[in-house]
Amino acid sequence: MTTHNPNLPALGLGHWDHPLLGHRVVDHAREDRIGVLRAVAPDSKDNPFNLVVTVPDTPPVAWLSPSGGGREWTTALDAIEAAR
Repeated sequence: MTTHNPNLPALGLGHWDHPLLGHRVVDHAREDRIGVLRAVAPDSKDNPFNLVVTVPDTPPVAWLSPSGGGREWTTALDAIEAAR
């Protein structure tokens, strides 16, 4: 699997552009939880050393954070849409 996605322009360091970056979105995979889309990038959660020296060769995911601050979470890109 590769992180290359022709539908999203690359920003570098494994991050991808997305029209909803910085906006509130609904995460349908997490009981319609609302958060702010902070990044679209691969998740390195399978890295036991917590040290990332290369871009993981995994599909990009959406990185979300609560609107009022707090711990961020990841979800599939196809699970989000703009909040109303």
